[in-house]
Amino acid sequence: MTDNQNPIKEKVKSYILQSVHAEKEKIQNETLVFKEGYFDSMGFITMISFLEEEFNIRTGDEDLIEENFESINAITGFVSRKLNNS
Repeated sequence: MTDNQNPIKEKVKSYILQSVHAEKEKIQNETLVFKEGYFDSMGFITMISFLEEEFNIRTGDEDLIEENFESINAITGFVSRKLNNS
């Protein structure tokens, strides 16, 4: 993880912690937020909207794979790749 990803990670983590109704300390950077039940399909749609607005990116159908959104680290990497490719 490069230093320029830290602000992205902090925004993603803050959003996730504000969005879930769970003990915040249970959600770490590698926590599988969907598999462990912190997010459902509606939460996923809301999160996509947040990412697109917050980081001014667009998410295409080809981006909607589990590996891009399974954890805070995965989401941070996805956003970083989108920003670098724009």
